[in-house]
Amino acid sequence: MSELNNQANAARTTDFFFRFEWVAMIVLFLSFAASPVKAQTTATAAPVSQLTPLQLEIEKQRQRLSFSETEERRDAVMHLGRMKRAESSRVAAGGLHDSAAIIRATAARAVLSLPADEAAALLIPNLQDRDEFVRQETAYALGETQSRIGVAPLIALLEKEKKDGVRGAIAVALGEIGDEAAVSPLSQLLSRRIAASGILNKIRRSKKDENEFVRRAAARSLGQIRSRSAVPALIAVLLDKRAPDDVRREAANSLGLIGDVSAGPALNSVLDERDPYLAQTAREAILKLAKSGRSSLDSKQ
Repeated sequence: MSELNNQANAARTTDFFFRFEWVAMIVLFLSFAASPVKAQTTATAAPVSQLTPLQLEIEKQRQRLSFSETEERRDAVMHLGRMKRAESSRVAAGGLHDSAAIIRATAARAVLSLPADEAAALLIPNLQDRDEFVRQETAYALGETQSRIGVAPLIALLEKEKKDGVRGAIAVALGEIGDEAAVSPLSQLLSRRIAASGILNKIRRSKKDENEFVRRAAARSLGQIRSRSAVPALIAVLLDKRAPDDVRREAANSLGLIGDVSAGPALNSVLDERDPYLAQTAREAILKLAKSGRSSLDSKQ
């Protein structure tokens, strides 16, 4: 009987060790199977851990650009713009195509840390945006790039744009870029008459002078470009007593900046104007002409 018990115990012991071996093999197999996953996880996580604080912040804002809340995305674009780095501006450029107009408008300034031509190339398509504010902010931003590739698209938009704010922004931008190709369209703005609003005015085909802000911006921009070909248009608005005082003052100042002595008689003729600021601006412009004339004589000698 004891022999039978011993045989039974031996069988149970053998069975135990047999099961133990199988369990051990299974555990070992699973550990080997899991090890590549761990290695892969470590490999993908390593680059993230190697990012600089700036790169981590840019990545954080990039993720926010996909959020559903408009203000969240707008804040991300503004944050990227404030970094004033090319790499952050490239991420902010995604906002130029956002569904919300306010974000497209905000992104226009946020890309300005890119090289001038690169930023301009990104901005130009938004000159055709359906939203007035987006077109306006895009025009201002293009001016800040000072890239000449923006001149032709800005002039093309000026010819068909009906909103005063956008036309004014275009005039400002063309002055900041400073390309002489803008002299003719800017000069036309000074004397431009546009269709007056209202049903009766449309029936009568009534017209009014171009918006005062637009004309003032055009006069100033012509002075920034400093082309002598702008002098006749500036003199004409300077002598136009119907023109707003602010526009005439800008014309006088721009004539001084251009420095063409042929503007002298026109500037002298407004020294007794009722607007003391116009008279003062004309006097300062005359002094600039005198200085410019002396410099021209010195250069010839």
